[in-house]
Amino acid sequence: MLLLNISHITSFIETLYSWIWSPALVGMCLLSALYFSLRTRFVQVRRFGEMCRLLFSTDKTQKTGITSFQAFAMALSGRVGTGNIVGVATAIGFGGPGAIVWMWVIAFFGAGSAFVEATLAQIFKENHHGQFRGGPAYYIEKGLRSTFFGCVFAVITALACGIFLPPVQCNGIALSMSQAFGVNTWVIGLAVALLLALVIIGGVKRIANVAQIVAPFMAILYIMLSIVVLIVHYRLVPGVFLDMLRGAVGAGPLGSAILGSTISWGVKRGIYSNEAGQGTGPIVAAAAKVSHPVKQGLVQAFSVYIDTLLVCTATAMMILACQTYNIIGSVQTSAVGESTVTYLQQNPAAPAGEPGVFYTIGAISTLLGQRAAANLVSIALFFFAFTTIMAYYYYAETNLIYLFSRFRRWHLRRMRQKEQNSKTLEQAEEAMDRADEVFGDDRSEKIAVWVLRVCTITAVFVGSMTSSGITWTLGDIGVGTMAWINLIAILLLSPKALRALRNYEKAKKRGEEPHFDPKELDIKGAEFWEEREN
Repeated sequence: MLLLNISHITSFIETLYSWIWSPALVGMCLLSALYFSLRTRFVQVRRFGEMCRLLFSTDKTQKTGITSFQAFAMALSGRVGTGNIVGVATAIGFGGPGAIVWMWVIAFFGAGSAFVEATLAQIFKENHHGQFRGGPAYYIEKGLRSTFFGCVFAVITALACGIFLPPVQCNGIALSMSQAFGVNTWVIGLAVALLLALVIIGGVKRIANVAQIVAPFMAILYIMLSIVVLIVHYRLVPGVFLDMLRGAVGAGPLGSAILGSTISWGVKRGIYSNEAGQGTGPIVAAAAKVSHPVKQGLVQAFSVYIDTLLVCTATAMMILACQTYNIIGSVQTSAVGESTVTYLQQNPAAPAGEPGVFYTIGAISTLLGQRAAANLVSIALFFFAFTTIMAYYYYAETNLIYLFSRFRRWHLRRMRQKEQNSKTLEQAEEAMDRADEVFGDDRSEKIAVWVLRVCTITAVFVGSMTSSGITWTLGDIGVGTMAWINLIAILLLSPKALRALRNYEKAKKRGEEPHFDPKELDIKGAEFWEEREN
C-alpha cells in the first residue's frame, strides 16, 4: 500500500511538471522576450557598449547595497551552473548541433526580458536594515497591488531555492569528483556544506565578495580552455559553424526530420541556462546601489550574453570541433508519423543514451587525455555548481525576509486596529509599544534566517549521498511556477520599466546624468526612490 501511494505521488509530481513546463511556458518565454525586445527597440543592442561600462559603475553616494559588478557576479553565479556543461551537451545530444543556434536566439531576445525584470526590481526595491531587498515578490506587491501573489511567489522561491535545488547541485559535484578523484561522496558533501556555511553565514556582503572573484574567474578560465582546444582543432571550426547553421534551419533530410526537436531543445536549454524571465535575476539586481534603475537593467541583460553566448558556446564548440558527437544518417518514421533519430556517441566512456558531461570530457580529452580531462571537468563543475548554490541561498533568504516582514506588518496592523476599536487612545499606544517591543528587534526574523541556513546546509550534505530524482523535479516545478508568475507580472508592469528607459535615454541625449523621480513618471509604490528625493 505504501509503495502504491509513493508511486501515485511520483506520478502526480511528474504530471504536474509536464503541465508547468509545457510548450506553453516555453512559447511564453520566447514571445515575451521578443515583445520586450521590440518595445525597448532592442536596448540590448543599442546600449551594448554602455552595458560593459556600467559593470564597473556604482552610486558612491549610497552606503547601502552592493556594487553593480558584485550584483552582476552574483547573477552570473546563478546563471552559470552545471547546465553550461551538462545541459549544453544534452541539447546537442537530443537536438543536434542546430540546437545551439536556438540557444543563441533565446539569449539574444531573453536579454530584453532580463532588462525589464531587473529594472522593475530596482524601481520597487526596499532598504531592509541596511541592505537592499527586492525582486518579483516586491514588484508584484507594490506594482500590481497584490500581496497575496507576492507571498505565493516568495513561498515557492524559498522552498525551491532553499531546499530542493541546492542538494541537486551538490549531488552533481559529489558524483563527478568521486569518479574523478576516488573520494567518498559524503566526504565531498561535508566539505561543500562547510564551505557553503562559511560563505552564507556572512550574509549578502560575503556572498557578493566571493561571487565577484569566483564567478568571473571560472567563466574566463573555462572560455580560455575552450579556445585552446579550438586552436588545436582549428581546421574543423568553419565546418562546425556550418553544421550548426544548417541544423538550426533543418537543412538536409536529417536536419528537417529533427527540426522540431532542434528548436525545442535549444529553446528549453536556453531558458534553463540564462534564466531570463524566471524571476531569479531581479532578486540579485535589486541589491545593487545605482543612481537609476535602468543602469542595473542593462548590467543584468549583459549577464545573459555572458552565460549563453560565451560559456555555453564554449562547451558546444569543444564538443562539435573535437567530433565527440555525431548523428548516424538514418531516420526512422513510426506509424503515427513521428521521426526517431539514432545518435552515435564517439566517446566510449559515455553510457548509451546519456550524452551529458561525457561529451565535454571526451572533447577535452583530445587535448589532455581522459584522466586529466575528467579531473578538469570535475573541478569546473565544482565551481559552477557551488556558486549556483550560493545564489540559490540568497534567492531563498530574500524571499523569506519578504514573507516575515509582511507577516510582521500584518500582525502589527491587526493589533493596532483591535486596540483602537476597543480601548482608549492611551491604551492603544501602549499596545503598539508592546508590539514593537516584541517584533521591533527582529529577533524572530534572525531566527528564521538561521533556520533557513541550517536547512540549506543540511540539504546540501544529504544531497551528496542521495540521487537527485524527485528532488530535481520538485525544484523544477518551483522554478517553472516562478517563471509563470513572473512573466505575467513583468508583462503587466512593463510600461513602468519602459517609462524609466525613456527617462534615462532622454537625459543621456541631453548630455545629463540620468535622474530617476518616480513621481514625474507616475510610478507609484517606489518608496525608496520617493524617500531619496525628499
